Amino acid sequence: MIVAEVVGRTLAALGVDTVFGVVGSGNFHVTNALVDGGARFVAARHEAGAATMADAYARVSGKVGVVSVHQGPGLTNALTGLAEAAKSGTPLVVLAGEATETRSNFHIDQDALATAVGAVPMRVDDAGSATETAVRAYATATRERRAVLLNLPLDVQRADGGPGPGSAPALPALPERKTGTLARVWPDGGAEALAWMLTRSERPVFVAGRGARRARHQLEELADLVGALLATSAVAKGLFRGNPWDLDVSGGFSSPLAARLIRDADVLVAWGCSLNGWTTRHGALVGPGTEVVQIDLDEESIAVHQRVSLGLVGDIPEVAAAVADVLRPAGSRPSGPSSPAPRGYRTPALAGRIAAERAWRNVPYEDESGDGRIDPRTLTIALDDLLPDERIVATDSGNFMGYPAMFLDVPDEDGFCFTQGFQAVGLGLATAVGAALARPDRLPVAALGDGGALMGIAELETVVRLGLPMVIVVYDDEAYGAEVHHFAGHRLDTVTFPPADLASIARGHGCAAVTVSGVPDLDGVAAWLRGPRDRPLLVHAKITRERGSWWLEEAFRGH
Repeated sequence: MIVAEVVGRTLAALGVDTVFGVVGSGNFHVTNALVDGGARFVAARHEAGAATMADAYARVSGKVGVVSVHQGPGLTNALTGLAEAAKSGTPLVVLAGEATETRSNFHIDQDALATAVGAVPMRVDDAGSATETAVRAYATATRERRAVLLNLPLDVQRADGGPGPGSAPALPALPERKTGTLARVWPDGGAEALAWMLTRSERPVFVAGRGARRARHQLEELADLVGALLATSAVAKGLFRGNPWDLDVSGGFSSPLAARLIRDADVLVAWGCSLNGWTTRHGALVGPGTEVVQIDLDEESIAVHQRVSLGLVGDIPEVAAAVADVLRPAGSRPSGPSSPAPRGYRTPALAGRIAAERAWRNVPYEDESGDGRIDPRTLTIALDDLLPDERIVATDSGNFMGYPAMFLDVPDEDGFCFTQGFQAVGLGLATAVGAALARPDRLPVAALGDGGALMGIAELETVVRLGLPMVIVVYDDEAYGAEVHHFAGHRLDTVTFPPADLASIARGHGCAAVTVSGVPDLDGVAAWLRGPRDRPLLVHAKITRERGSWWLEEAFRGH
């Protein structure tokens, strides 16, 4: 067994069940070894798509994502997806062939590329360390929530690696992380300090991020004890769905009521949430007198974007449970998630307002549809009514992206996949593929702008080949809309384009397609949903384009 096969077999033995990639000569053997070890290989049409698919798969499945690419250009093609994963803290392993001979046209400094985008570079240096290095790469990705580049030098790959792993290798010892325990980062106190702050709070709000995606039960119990309202960052949208005190997303996508209630909080507790510019509207949702508490697994993540009064390092469910134990009278039973709290922000009147005003679809607006174009709010509300509740929504980046984020409901935290840490255009369709493979029980919905759709158009063939019953909605304003509205008053011919028949392009790839310029055109979507769904559907929506989306002004403050 050659070294490349040892690496592939080792990762399969560790539990890797799916690998995404584009195969060339430099990653041929390691990919086949993964498949021989029981992993499924998903061939993408571009390495950026492969990396993004693996990122989305990891986010939704909770497993490590694995990508396999060719040396040199295979890796450079994957860099945007790798940067997104690294910035978002996705556990990811990129297997890349490496040309170490400087005279090779494939030779580049692959370590430097990984470091530049925030990934961890590793290398299999010889046959004797192949298994250990592969295990360490997997362990680092999994335990440290890091994106790891595992370089596989071409000459080392071909060397005799011995018999290879006969069973799952043991994970190596890594530096201990501060998980499962409370650490006092700023002033003295842990659970007791947070409990005291919440006890005297009159308007507490919890904002849960990606690090709290599996902590709903514990957070709801604590919120019930202190009368807190519940919100999430965009990447955790849906976490508290169904709870009467759920405000949905905090930040640029907040409804007017939600934004007002979050801004008026006297204690804002971030659970596994960085409180970045997206989530706080660049600080506008943190009131001048608000005390901020941040709980995270990583001490280095605390107070990066916001000043904090208290920072705790620990596992989110355990921290929440520990604080609840301090507050709960001895011997009492935990309350249910919908039990009324006698204090805090919660009142019957506010419950009624949240029920009536939390959803964006309940915020009045003037429908601007006409002249062969449909208002994106009207479009998305109609799609929300048509699509089944069991859905998983993935969005690309651009002027349009607030509409699916705000008007398409999702059933839980697995219903929304938001690869926007790097804010790259063109990754949305690949995101939907990875999410769909992680949750095949749900209808995948990809929401794209026309710019992102055309950037990632090659992966339409992947969607068709995999037989995914995906609904692909393209919000087409025939422009890079964010730039059009940001630079209003300047010449815009560099960011506007002639019409493109995206429905015909989709049919050419094997999709069903419908062009939508008004609500009646959505009958084609309803017909597809009633049918066998034996091929994906592309909805080419010609949307109104006279004004920028209202969240866009908030987003550009960070530019």
